Amino acid sequence: MAVPSGKGFSPTQEAWQRGLRCCYSLTGMKTIERSDAASMADAETTTETTPPDWPGWTIATAICLRFWSRLPVPSLPGETDSHALPDFRAVPRALPFAALVIALPAAAVTLGAGLAGLGGLVVAVLALTALALTTGAFHEDGLADSADGLFGGHTPERRLEIMKDSRIGSYGALALGLSLLLRASLIAMILDRSGAVAAAAAVLAAAPWSRAEGLFLLATQPAARSTGAAASVGQPTVVTARIALALSLFLATGIALAAQLPVAGLLIGFALAHGATAVLSRLARRLIGGQTGDILGAAQQLAEIVIYLGLALALVWGMR
Repeated sequence: MAVPSGKGFSPTQEAWQRGLRCCYSLTGMKTIERSDAASMADAETTTETTPPDWPGWTIATAICLRFWSRLPVPSLPGETDSHALPDFRAVPRALPFAALVIALPAAAVTLGAGLAGLGGLVVAVLALTALALTTGAFHEDGLADSADGLFGGHTPERRLEIMKDSRIGSYGALALGLSLLLRASLIAMILDRSGAVAAAAAVLAAAPWSRAEGLFLLATQPAARSTGAAASVGQPTVVTARIALALSLFLATGIALAAQLPVAGLLIGFALAHGATAVLSRLARRLIGGQTGDILGAAQQLAEIVIYLGLALALVWGMR
């Protein structure tokens, strides 16, 4: 429909025409906006429904090793870009296998130092040193930042700001010290009661499940911020997290049986780890609105501590 130019019309009619043109213009703009919004929604739906690519167990394990450790992992045949940002929707289902490789140096140190006759506490400290060197203190850093942020701020924004600060505060130092002390004491206790093989097996058995707990938190909780390590790699599916937990249970049980560790203690530790992760998840959701990479690191540390605790309790109680 053509709009009259207004020439030869009265002022009232000209005003009406200007209003009509404005109406047509706004209607057109709204139509365009609705069209753009529909296109964006379609694009988002397409992205969300696109199934994640599964590169295979070997490549997925290599990707997890590069992300969770400082171990040098070469490019494998079939990888397009080993330095590209990983798609975590499916890849972390191979995390349990990567976790065993990550814990292997620490387990070897535990076994060698224990068989050499060193004291339990010395062996445990050496094992934790090996773990920290292998991971670059990845999880310990997350624990310290989480403690500083969650307990040092008064608003979600301030807590997140504190967590991004590279400096360590009182809460972070205390949490880090307690984590090292508890893990070292519990590993030493397992060594003293069951020997070097059992202590090395405990280090190996705790590695997959403790990391899978952080993965489960990542899959089930929203990101507290739009940037950072946890937000940049994408959110794993719940199925991926459950596969990782199931594989962790299978691997850890096999290790415990081979080393004659009490499987009941391992299950107690896993239950405690899941409970600790649930408490941390609720706390993070309430205080900062969701999870961050630091929260995932804290979840791993808490899970590792209580897994050792479950094994130690079972040894004290004489459980098998």
